[in-house]
Amino acid sequence: MNMKRILVMMMALLLFIPTMAMAAGEKAQPTVKTPAADLRSTLDQLLSEHFVLAVMSMTKKYDGAEDAEQVQAALNQNAKDMTPAIESIYGKEGAAQFEEIFLGHNGYTDSLVEAAKSGDAEARKAAEAEVQEFVDSFSAFLATATEGKLPEAAAKEVLRAHEDDVMKAFDLHVKGEYEASYTAFREGYARMFAISKALSTAIVTQMPEKFENTKADTPAADLRSNLNMLASEHFALAAMGMQKGFDGAEDYDFATWAEDMHTADFKAAIASIYGEEGAAQFEKVWQSEHITAQADLAAAAAEGDEEKVKAAKESLSMFSQEFGAFLGAATEENLPTADAQAAVKGHEDTVIKTFESYTAKDYDATYASFREGYAYMYGVGEALGGAIVKQMPDKFMAENMPSDMPKTGMGGASDSSALNMMYAALAGMAVLTGALIIRKKASSK
Repeated sequence: MNMKRILVMMMALLLFIPTMAMAAGEKAQPTVKTPAADLRSTLDQLLSEHFVLAVMSMTKKYDGAEDAEQVQAALNQNAKDMTPAIESIYGKEGAAQFEEIFLGHNGYTDSLVEAAKSGDAEARKAAEAEVQEFVDSFSAFLATATEGKLPEAAAKEVLRAHEDDVMKAFDLHVKGEYEASYTAFREGYARMFAISKALSTAIVTQMPEKFENTKADTPAADLRSNLNMLASEHFALAAMGMQKGFDGAEDYDFATWAEDMHTADFKAAIASIYGEEGAAQFEKVWQSEHITAQADLAAAAAEGDEEKVKAAKESLSMFSQEFGAFLGAATEENLPTADAQAAVKGHEDTVIKTFESYTAKDYDATYASFREGYAYMYGVGEALGGAIVKQMPDKFMAENMPSDMPKTGMGGASDSSALNMMYAALAGMAVLTGALIIRKKASSK
């Protein structure tokens, strides 16, 4: 499936899927699939992918990687792929203005990289001025487009924070402070989901009828977005980590460390709710049969050991079957086992395809596959989130929205709020995963 087809499907969902009309006074059943939630999911995908590709492009250019040109091309295509979404809401003129501003700002990556390589302070200052010009222009665009529902000052603040996230991850990479760089990467990545929530909420508030009076910030939509974030971050970290493992990159240990932190966050959250036994069960399935197998595949390919390559692929195939069955049983077949197994296998297939294209130095295919695999995870988030909400509707009624949810609006997004957003997502997944563990355990008795 190519990106054009994926985006056409997303926009069809965004504009045409109806929601159930409820009689006056009747309580609407929660669902992850509404026009507003679809808009938020589309923005989740495109904005977070922009962040991933921007950081990858800058670090690969600085490192002199062979595939740097293809990553930059993917980054530019990501910007172009946002245009249909903008056009469907604000028309051709708005879309053209958006593309000119957003696509144009991708060029600053070259300026920042060259300044870092040369150590030219004046060149760095000029590049930073380009970044600020984008922040000013794009925040003004968003404020005007949303008719002030997203205030310019608030948009400017969070856009500035986003650009700082990108530069921080890059600058720390240049300094060889890899642990801090990956920490900054994860924090900046989480911020993009706060941005998409705020932007989708502003758009839906501006034109409620276009989105059938649905909301982008319901508990069910939050669950879907949290699953989107965790699933797609895993894919991005896996793809990057496997490349670095194959290349023997200096920061490989820290790339795997970032994946371990991703897993550890799950484990800690699960342990806090379901105890160490549940957390240990999760870690065994996720880490030993999944993350480790992906690392083994990268190492085996680097060694040219076909037997080990085959063994790693068999482990990933086994994980797909076991984890799919796990999800099916846990959701009481609201996500059918066969569908879950196929979905997990589809994910592993895209991870392998992306990696093998990279080892073959077919970089155009690598990043075509990377983008397909990244987009695929948003279907996973929707399907799994939908099954959970259908299974436990009372937990996702609008009135069940926690009063202490982290603030994810455009005003005042900071490193702290980005972390809060990430931990809120982890907590949501903890509830999900712990429920899965408990239900699997019960079903085995």
